[in-house]
Amino acid sequence: MIEEAYAAGQRRFGENYVMEMAEKAAVLPKDIEWHFTGHVQTNKIKFMAPFVHTIQSVDSFHALSEINKHALRNGRIINCLLQLHVAQEETKYGLSPNECLNLLRTDPWRELEGVHITGLMAMATNTDDEAQIRREFRSVRAFFEQVKEEFFPEATDFSILSEGMTDDYPIAISEGANMVRIGSAIFGPRNY
Repeated sequence: MIEEAYAAGQRRFGENYVMEMAEKAAVLPKDIEWHFTGHVQTNKIKFMAPFVHTIQSVDSFHALSEINKHALRNGRIINCLLQLHVAQEETKYGLSPNECLNLLRTDPWRELEGVHITGLMAMATNTDDEAQIRREFRSVRAFFEQVKEEFFPEATDFSILSEGMTDDYPIAISEGANMVRIGSAIFGPRNY
């Protein structure tokens, strides 16, 4: 199915599982822009560092440091999105807005030459309450603007607001998302 989407012109693909992404990257065209969207396990970064374009789910300075280490070993710079936790679910990962600000207000991240922070990612609560989903996406957009103004005012490439998945992407887009993750809509539900 990825080859079919590729033949139709799609070049950006996301995966939640590092090893599955690495297997696909090894056999699919090399001009695919791979995005990792799952929880970052630092012991698996080495498997994606040679090829991943963007890691959308960075939720700690420790993860950034490990990504940096493996990016430099591979002579690369890896784009990263800081993942925010705004959903009313404990099972989702991410930084609280305060944790994100604290991370950015300390200087060590600026010294990481192998990572490039290009935006934020968030997932809304898995609910049928569209008003709640809209509030969460709207709060992330406002926070994105605050982060951009405070830490990246001159950085034109700090521009990605990745929020919205198959079930809620129209709301996310209406609230300012410029990247959505809609694999289930395109490829169908996963068969684990």
